[in-house]
Amino acid sequence: MKKGLMNNIGLKVLAFLSAAMLWFIVVNIDDPETTQTYHNIPVSVINEEVLAEANQTYQIVDNTQLVSVTVSANRSVLNRIKSDNIVAVADMKELTLNTQIPIDVLINGYEGEYKDAYTTPRNLQVRLEEEQTKKFPIVPATTGTVRDGYALGEIKAVPENISIRGPVSVISKISRVEAAVSVSGLSTDTVLPSELVLYDDENNVIDQSLLANNLGVDGVAVSVQLLKTKSVPLLFDTSEIMAAAGYNFAGITYEPREIQVSGVKEALAALDEIEIPSSALSFDGLIARTESVVDITEFIPDTVRLVDANAGSVVVTISIEKDGTKTYDVSLGTLVVNGLDEDLSLKYETVDVLVVQVRGPRNILDKLTVDNSISIDLSEYTEAGNYKVPVKVELPEGCELEKSLTVSVILEKRK
Repeated sequence: MKKGLMNNIGLKVLAFLSAAMLWFIVVNIDDPETTQTYHNIPVSVINEEVLAEANQTYQIVDNTQLVSVTVSANRSVLNRIKSDNIVAVADMKELTLNTQIPIDVLINGYEGEYKDAYTTPRNLQVRLEEEQTKKFPIVPATTGTVRDGYALGEIKAVPENISIRGPVSVISKISRVEAAVSVSGLSTDTVLPSELVLYDDENNVIDQSLLANNLGVDGVAVSVQLLKTKSVPLLFDTSEIMAAAGYNFAGITYEPREIQVSGVKEALAALDEIEIPSSALSFDGLIARTESVVDITEFIPDTVRLVDANAGSVVVTISIEKDGTKTYDVSLGTLVVNGLDEDLSLKYETVDVLVVQVRGPRNILDKLTVDNSISIDLSEYTEAGNYKVPVKVELPEGCELEKSLTVSVILEKRK
């Protein structure tokens, strides 16, 4: 009987099928087939040249360039599949209705180990457009500050122009093409690598993912020239400043007294001062102190330039004295303050100088100084507030103020 059982082919087949069924049941209990979804998988477009042949290009719409991919496989397989293994591909040759391309899924390294894989959405949505190529100048830009003693010279993009190809709707938005670099700490001429940034009319950055250019592998750079700097004094010719009868021209003061210029070493070495001609200060019949703002940029030699292009304005104060008088400019900070209540603090309403005109014999005025001889008395001002306070000036015998003086003060309660 045993021999009969061993030679029974039907029983052997039945046993094999039973074992296979048991194995299948066990496998599906321990390693069941299931699904897993992978998000934000980018879609790659292939065979784009079919559009180029028709002078067309495309834009991806409805945010379909990122999809979710659902994979069906045994749990053990899904546990090993990573997002990096998944490739979503849209073949431009399969474009339908001029608006959508089916998306296929490949899982690199797991071919034959998964049952199914599909994307959500199933199609890449596109909009076809005419393609345009346009040439733009590249605008170089710098950030940061060069080393002390240097200033920026010529800044130039390399190359200076670029051809950009892409959808007409994107090309038409480009207002400026910029290449920016940091010059922080630079002290020598150099060429710095940069990245292109495209801007529209409202200074918004334009996405370049659908654009191509002719820069090639070298990209874009910015050539930076560094110049030395020097402080140069100003020298004004005052020969055309005329006071009225009974008055005298008493000189000028001006700010700034020096300006910062930049240039090559030889040009700076040859420049000791900047002369401002008399025509810049041409006045007649002056009877009082006069201020004038002089633009000195036209008087700067061509071999150098201002470090700060906006620093070309100089404020000139022309002092005019009446016959028999002398004028003194006194800083409010030098006034002697008497009688200030200990519960109050003092500040002046203005930062302007106090103009003191003294009348007296010329031999006394020529030697007179008013330092430490000007004061205010606040003993009568015991409450916080704004006040005009008389100014007292101690003068030698034979001298007097041309007119009385007051100063505006602000008294505040101490905290």
